[in-house]
Amino acid sequence: MLVTRWEARFLGRRFPCAVGFGGIGPKRGEGDGITPQGVHSLEFTLWRADRRLRPSGRLPARPIGPRDGWSDDPADPLYNRRVPWPSRHSAERLRRADRLYDLVAVVDFNRAPPVAGAGSAIFLHVWKRPRKWTAGCVAFRAPDLAWILERWGPRSRLIVR
Repeated sequence: MLVTRWEARFLGRRFPCAVGFGGIGPKRGEGDGITPQGVHSLEFTLWRADRRLRPSGRLPARPIGPRDGWSDDPADPLYNRRVPWPSRHSAERLRRADRLYDLVAVVDFNRAPPVAGAGSAIFLHVWKRPRKWTAGCVAFRAPDLAWILERWGPRSRLIVR
């Protein structure tokens, strides 16, 4: 899948999308709002079982529980990983009141192993509204994201440029 500032192309289709408020480029650090350019893989999906948007496809899928978070604190030994929420370190809550994380795909950026402060929580997720900037993720309409993940295969790649 090729992602540019305003759209994504995958399997012959075009999808409107949103990227980080800092644009696309090399990540400078935590909180810079940049969607990291490069070639990435998707590791697994997360989903809200209570919202009935269960992912299908070949990626491993894990439900989001009421106490799930994602560490965004460079001082946390579990930086850029799923953690219990609330946490004594800074962490983003995965079970949100809005619909942004009803369906999430975890991008492999800064994950093996994570480098503290290099950027965390880079996901594909549902957008807030058309092309509304993210904090560095790539966001889509819910039906478009579900369609993409349904067809994502082991050789599929996320190319951001």
